Amino acid sequence: MQFDTKIAVVIRTDLEAWQKLNVASFLAGGIAASFPPCVGEPYQDGSGTRYLPLIGQPILIYGADRPQLSRALERALARDVRPALYTEDMFRTTHDAANREVVRAVARADLNLVGLAMRAERKVIDKIVDGLKFHS
Repeated sequence: MQFDTKIAVVIRTDLEAWQKLNVASFLAGGIAASFPPCVGEPYQDGSGTRYLPLIGQPILIYGADRPQLSRALERALARDVRPALYTEDMFRTTHDAANREVVRAVARADLNLVGLAMRAERKVIDKIVDGLKFHS
């Protein structure tokens, strides 16, 4: 199945494994919350046990260094795509309100980005992540 939109997550490659997984999870949650139609129906197994729904389309995960993350952010904003973001400062907070505070305290050019997620038309996402490789 081909989707009209694409979901891309860009994660800084120099993070610890637990940090990469944590960032990807938070960012995917931002996509699900902002684009409810991309969430599928709940699951149910053959025994009748019900499970939560998942995002219903593939999420492409790219790796990037700091400059590449900044470039992807600027490319997204230039194309009117509002991304979810995660900064290194957010690793030191303990709740959502504190996360928003540490982001608000830093100008965009100075954000120490560790991850971005975005959903837009396929061609738009392709232009934003141009030059990035899939995360390995």
